[in-house]
Order: sequence, then C-alpha cells, then structure tokens
Amino acid sequence: MSKRYYSQPGDRIKEFNPVVVSRYRGFTRANHWLTAFSLIALLLSGMALFSPYLYFLTGLFGGGQTTRWLHPFLGVLLFFSFLVLFLQLWRLNLPKPEDVTWVEKIGDVVKGDEEKLPELGKYNAGQKFVFWAMSGLIVALVVSGVMIWQQYFPDLVSIPARRWAVLAHSLAAVAIILVFILHVYAAIWTRGTISAMTRGTVTGGWAWRHHRKWLRELAGRERRDPAE
Repeated sequence: MSKRYYSQPGDRIKEFNPVVVSRYRGFTRANHWLTAFSLIALLLSGMALFSPYLYFLTGLFGGGQTTRWLHPFLGVLLFFSFLVLFLQLWRLNLPKPEDVTWVEKIGDVVKGDEEKLPELGKYNAGQKFVFWAMSGLIVALVVSGVMIWQQYFPDLVSIPARRWAVLAHSLAAVAIILVFILHVYAAIWTRGTISAMTRGTVTGGWAWRHHRKWLRELAGRERRDPAE
C-alpha cells in the first residue's frame, strides 16, 4: 500500500500518493513567509532611510516619519520570527562530513550532475551557509540597531560607539541583502524547491535526487514504527 513520508517528528504516516513527500508543516511555512516578508519590508525601509536617492521608498510605508518609526519594529519582528525557525532547524543545519564533499564538488552541483554528489540530509552545505549567515547577520543587525535606536535607548552607548554601530548596521544590511538574493536565486534555480514552502511537499523524485539521505531517514522512520 502506498505511503506518504513525513519529515518532522510527530507527523503521522498516512496513505497517499507515493511520489509526494512532506517537507514542511503549515506552521513552519507560515513562519518562514513571515520572516521573508518582514525581511523584505525591513530592507526596503532601511534603504529608504539610508540614501536620499532611495527616499521615495518611504511612500510604501506612509512617509518618512512613519518609516523611521516602523523600521526598528520590523527588525524586532524579524528577530523573533527567525528565532522560531532557528530553534526548529538548527540541529538539521549542523555541518556534516558530506558537506565538505559537496563543497569540493561544487562544479558538479552547478552542472546538475547529482549522481556525482554524496547523499545529503535535509539540507546541503549551501543551504546551511544561508541559515548560519542569516543567523549571525540578524543578530548583528539587532544589536547594532538597538544601539542606534534613540527613541527608546538614547543613552545606551556613547556617541562614538553609536557611530560605529551605524557602520556595522549598514555593512550587515548589505551582507544580508546579498545572502537573501543568493537564497532566492538558489530556490528558483533548483526546480521544485519553492513548492516545499508553498504547498509543503516535494516530489519523491526531487527528494531522491537532492536529499537522498533525508529520504532514506524518512523511510527508516516508518519501518521503525510499524504502529504508524
């Protein structure tokens, strides 16, 4: 009888189309999109405040004063939404020996020669890089952002320290924009990836090609728990 494999603890294995594999539950997907949209809003509002040439972007948020007020609160929203993702996924993003081989064979990754790559768990080295880069950069943005948030923390640091915080905040913002672009490009480039965060599922062929070790783990979970 056909089975549907579930990718997270607590999910039950149900009879379903054998070519469909569940990758993300609804809560994880909703929180991922909340993180994405808050990051986009944060970047747009930040760029509007960064340069006079981009000030027109404040129109998206109701004007300059509203943008200046809203921007740090968007940062708080981003921090807590990503924190939930971090607590869910950090173990799955720890480095593994196969990640080294994957990086060494990056040429085969680009060419799509999946048969030459090692079997991978739920995430490859590129996805893990994005995860940890986002984690570090969001912390840097929040810490430096609080240091320059004069409305609520006017005396938290000295003026020279605040100036350094502005520089650190700007550099972290540029870096996170680049990482975000890389993340979106990779999701589009690897066909079938976006459906994991829209419908929550991927095809069995996609899972076998890109994350074979993860798929084997799902199958092994079913065999270890026959009561399911």
